[in-house]
Amino acid sequence: MKISKKYSLKQEQKRNKPQIILHACCAICSSYPVSFLQDAGYEVIVYFYNPNIFPDNEYEKRLEAERTLCKHFNVELIEETYNQEEFFDYVRGFENEPEKGLRCDKCFTLRLQKTAQKAKELQIENFTTSIVISPHKNFQKLSSIGAEIAQKENLNFLAIDFKKKDGFLKTNKIANSLGLYRQNYCGCKFSIRN
Repeated sequence: MKISKKYSLKQEQKRNKPQIILHACCAICSSYPVSFLQDAGYEVIVYFYNPNIFPDNEYEKRLEAERTLCKHFNVELIEETYNQEEFFDYVRGFENEPEKGLRCDKCFTLRLQKTAQKAKELQIENFTTSIVISPHKNFQKLSSIGAEIAQKENLNFLAIDFKKKDGFLKTNKIANSLGLYRQNYCGCKFSIRN
């Protein structure tokens, strides 16, 4: 009886927290953002939507690492269907763009738009992304893309620069402590050549 009461209380406390969908690009990058958002009082739902990741076995390694992370933090993980053709269709004509160029902007837009759609589907007002923690990604550009999508969808994009206050160091410490898979390129087949 005591166990069920504790469980009920825990469930009730969870329901009283504002929810946020965190688009996760990989477990390394989402480690500290999950912790940060929980500490900020959010019920975090991690959304793994990354049709850009190439090849298939790389996608599976990153997804498995994300599962490990979400289990550690006791957060829900939504695994979107993996469809590389969706990414290739979206960036068609931008294949030869340099890294950090227009192809990357389109990739961010695709993934954040899908995250916003998932937020609307689940009736969650807030969303953000772990991509911004990478020192290789432009926080202002990503925030602008997120804010534009949020405005169109009548949602809130939380533009949090997770890099600040040693966020990248913190995310790496969490990832290392959990032994998470660490990739050596951004994700798409075009980023491998760089």
